[in-house]
Parts: sequence; structure tokens; C-alpha cells
Amino acid sequence: MLFDRAAQWGERPALWAKQGGRWVPTSWMRLAREAAGLAATLRSRGVAPGDRVLLLAENRPEWPIADLAIMSIRAISVPAYTTYTPEDLAHVLADSGARAAIVSTRALAEKLAEAAARSATAGGGGLELVVAMEPVGAVGAARIVPWAEAVSPEPPAGLREEVHTIPPDQTACLIYTSGTGGAPKGVMLPHRAMLSNCAGAWELLKPLALEDEIYLSFLPLSHSYEHTCGQFFLLSIGTQIYYATGADRVAQEMLEVRPTVMTAVPRLFEVIRSRILAGLKREPKWKQDLFVAALALGARRVRGQSLGAGGWFADRVLEGLVRRKVRARFGGRLKGIMSGGARLDPDVGGFFLALGIPIMQGYGQTEAGPVISANPPDRIPIDTVGLPLPNVELRIAEDGEILVRGDLVMQGYWNNPEATAEAIRDGWLHTGDVGALDDDGYLRITDRKREIIKTTGGEMISPARVEGILARQPAIQQAVVAGDGRAHLVALLVPAEGADEAELARAVEDANRSLTVAERIRRWRAVPGFTIENGLLTTTQKVRRQKVLAAYRSLVEEMYA
Repeated sequence: MLFDRAAQWGERPALWAKQGGRWVPTSWMRLAREAAGLAATLRSRGVAPGDRVLLLAENRPEWPIADLAIMSIRAISVPAYTTYTPEDLAHVLADSGARAAIVSTRALAEKLAEAAARSATAGGGGLELVVAMEPVGAVGAARIVPWAEAVSPEPPAGLREEVHTIPPDQTACLIYTSGTGGAPKGVMLPHRAMLSNCAGAWELLKPLALEDEIYLSFLPLSHSYEHTCGQFFLLSIGTQIYYATGADRVAQEMLEVRPTVMTAVPRLFEVIRSRILAGLKREPKWKQDLFVAALALGARRVRGQSLGAGGWFADRVLEGLVRRKVRARFGGRLKGIMSGGARLDPDVGGFFLALGIPIMQGYGQTEAGPVISANPPDRIPIDTVGLPLPNVELRIAEDGEILVRGDLVMQGYWNNPEATAEAIRDGWLHTGDVGALDDDGYLRITDRKREIIKTTGGEMISPARVEGILARQPAIQQAVVAGDGRAHLVALLVPAEGADEAELARAVEDANRSLTVAERIRRWRAVPGFTIENGLLTTTQKVRRQKVLAAYRSLVEEMYA
């Protein structure tokens, strides 16, 4: 797909990265040429079909070049998170059996060297070849090949013709789940899975008339969501991809790049909404009233309700006074943002839709390519995760579990036949998520099968629902609730920036008004933020509930004392 696109688009820009403070393009021709050159180097250095090649780098143009090179010679790309500890990385090296790696910076190469040493000590074979995007030191006994040298060889004769013969079931990549608990498992995704997602996304997004799009990439390419959607799908339609220089620079770089499409995780929307509302409190009352009116009229319009003549006029005025200024924070020309990776609270999604920010919520998991369903851009019930992609079979089991079948489904878990047999039965992927289809075929996710809280009163409570309502409060940044086998719920709360204990107490009171008696929070404690660095947040900003509860077990027990 990508080599064909390169032949079609030649010197058109494909990828952009910041160098010396300015955005520098990589053309389609260069993307294909360097990928083919790197493929030749890997092959000449002994990388054979089926061999695993670790890819450890931040988002940058070299990332898709390396990914494409590995796959084009029928080797298996093994993306790794830059946030992995040496212990995490050692697990991936040992489990995948990778003998070659492509790494970006000296700091990541040092981490890789420590991980490789740990893996070798544990019985792994060790790295034999490392391609370095930047100058790095030694990585054990591995041969180091500089990037410029690695991409310079002439492409293998007939490579473009050769890639057309790669069978759909050839394993393309081995993506380790960042999961909310337990050791990461390697998900084997074949070429057909990602191509199925690309075809399905194209059908779904036709109403957006995608053409000559601009995309700002900041979610890690090592995650299957960005890997398939933010890389392969968007490149397949000719989108120009700009690589953000860091999560802390996204807000500024949205203003520079002015993207037309984006993908994001719910946490981003929650943070932006909280900042908007916090800033609004400092404004004069007349500005607050305008904002509330803009939200109310926008929400009516989103629901398809009549505004009336007076309402229509007021809506037009508020469009210029309020909504356009909010949209300017995103660059001002967004056609759509796809939210995925975790549940988007309907109130948060509805907030942005009412302001004219076109958020579409999707659902999936690494084991399914990863996209299973998404809201079509012309029909967005934001309290759902949309319609199954056109080429996806989906049904709800008797116990409510969501089952999926089709080309998007993984081949299985690497070196783990027991887990594979548990996940895929009679061709159906058992997602572990509980949901329901409405009369229009839209999917709603209600829970994880293993995360239901059962109180001593026999109440079955969804922690995701309660935590979502708590996190909706401007004073609460993150929340985890406990109560399984207890008489009532308690909560661990991360306060929003500047929020004090009194504000947290009022926030819990407000949240409790939206909760049933069994769901209400009786006691709570403020705790430090859950982050990737402290191991309590996944790379896609999902809270690792079980790890949080384990870390604060004594504090939870204290609340029940």
C-alpha cells in the first residue's frame, strides 16, 4: 500500500518534523527510498522472514520508515514504548526473541543496553544488530549501524514486486499490550488486520471528504491505535503527518500546524475542558453567561432540536463570540477528532460537540487491529462508541460480552497458546468488555467483565461509571473507587491543579447527587497524580486501577476502619 502511494505521489510531503525550530518535510519518494534501503541493510545483515526487530523511538519520520522496512522483508516489527523501564524492555526482548533493534537516541540506547543485559542474564539470546538513528554508544556486543549508512544501499531488486506477494496472514508486527495489569502480552497482528482497519475507516469517514489533510501525531506510535490509525490509515489517504515534539508542546503545535484531523485519548479532552471551565470562573459574569448560553444552544443543535427563529439568531451570534474562539485552541480548521484508547465521558464529549469541536468516539483493542467501532461523523451519539466498522462482525454474548470476528482479529498471543485459546473461540475474539447494541446498531460499552464491584449488599456497581462522574468535576483530575466486598464505596482522588480539600469535598457532594445510593462515595482521600512515570497510568492515559488499589491498600483500609 505505502510503496504504491509513494510511486503515485512522488515528491509530495508525507512526514514533517521540527528541526532547528522549523518544520522540515520528508517526501513520499524519500520515505519509500529510505525504507527500501533499510530493508536491504537488514536483509544483508541477516534479518530473515519471521525474525523480530525491536523498534524503540519517539514519534519521528524515521519511525514509519523503519516499520515499513522491517515488514517489507517479511520480518516482524516489535514496537516498544519509550517510557518502558529497563525491566519492561527486557521482558519484551526476552519474550519476542528479538535479535535486532532500531533505536533513536543515546538515552534510549543506554536503556536498551541495560535491558539487553538483563534479558541475556535471564536466558535471552542478546542483540546482534542495532541500527541507530542518532549517534549512540555501545549496546552490548551488537553491531551498530548508523542511520545514514543503513538507509543508503540500493533497494533490493524487485522489492516493490516482492511486497505484493506478502500473504495477508503474514505477521506484520508484535505489539505488546500496555494493559492495566499483569505482564504485557505480545499481540500478533497480521497485515490483513491493519489493512482491514484502513478499509473500514475509509468507509466510515467518507462524509468528511478527507483529502489533503494535515495531522498532528502525538500519541505513541508503539501503541496499536496510533500505529494503525495515525500512521497506516492516514498515510494511505495521503495525509501529511506532523510529529509533535512532546506532549507538553501539543497545545502550541496545534496552533502552528492547524491540523484538520487528529486522534486523541479522553484524558486530553478532560484536561482541556477543566482548563476552560477553570479559566471561565475568572471571567466577568456576562462572559460566563454567554458561554453557558453557547453550550445550551449548541447542545440543542447537536441533539437535532429546533432552535426557533430567536434561538437561531442567538446561536449565530454566539458562534462568533464563543465557539470560534474555543475551536481556535485546536487550530481552527478541524474536520474531526477521533477519541479512543479509553472511555470518553458523554458529558465531556457533549461539551465539545456543543462548542463545534467534532469529536467521534471509537472503541477497540490491540487484539482487533485495533479499531472495532466508531461514530460516523454525520451521526454522533456521543454516549456510544459508534457503529461496527463495515467489515466487522460483532455480536453480544448471553453474558453481555462483546464478541468480534473478521480480518481485523489478531492471530493470537506470541508464545502463549493458552491465552490465545481463551481469547479466540470458534473464530470469535472475546473482548472481555460488556456492552449492548441499540436499535440503530450503535454499541455501548458498560463495563469490563472482571472489574465489576459487588458490595456486601449485593449491588453490582460499575467503577468506570462512578469514576467518570467524579472526574467530570473540575476540582477532580483523576479518581479510583474501591468497595468490592464492602458495604459502600470509597475513593482515591487526585485534585485538579489549585484545588484544595474544601473544593474536593464540594466536588464529591456534587458527584454524589448524580449517583445512586449504592454508588455514592462515603469517604475519600486526596493522593498524588497517577502518571506513566509512577506506573499508575498506561501510555494511553488509562488508569491502572488494580495497581492504584494495590499501591494505596493501607489508605483504603484506613477509610474502612
